[in-house]
Amino acid sequence: MSDRNDQELRIAVVDDSDFSRKSIVEILEAEGFNVVGQAASAEEGLSLGTSAGANLFLIDVIMPERSGLEMAKLMMEKGLSVSIIMMSSINMESIIIESISSGAIDFLAKPFMPEDLINAVKKIQLERAKM
Repeated sequence: MSDRNDQELRIAVVDDSDFSRKSIVEILEAEGFNVVGQAASAEEGLSLGTSAGANLFLIDVIMPERSGLEMAKLMMEKGLSVSIIMMSSINMESIIIESISSGAIDFLAKPFMPEDLINAVKKIQLERAKM
């Protein structure tokens, strides 16, 4: 059986937009979620799984240098035990399908309402509690 600490969400937000990243963090923290890290690039974000112990990543699809999709694929290839929610202002079916294929378990189209973000995170929290 997992101990309670494994089930607690430790959230990392990876988005190259300072405004988006800060807005997401504010929404999550106001709801009482534990945000353990923020990153402006996939490279920074990749280190948050080990350095900050993040187990839920909210990742923007479109970022310079390495996309969120590439980041998610790398995390899955490394066998990291994390949950991923991809986010994008490009709300095309192909992006959503590629996000899920990359290892994401949910997709949020930007801009989203705060309750959409909260509901997506709570859904993952419930799933982790069942583990």
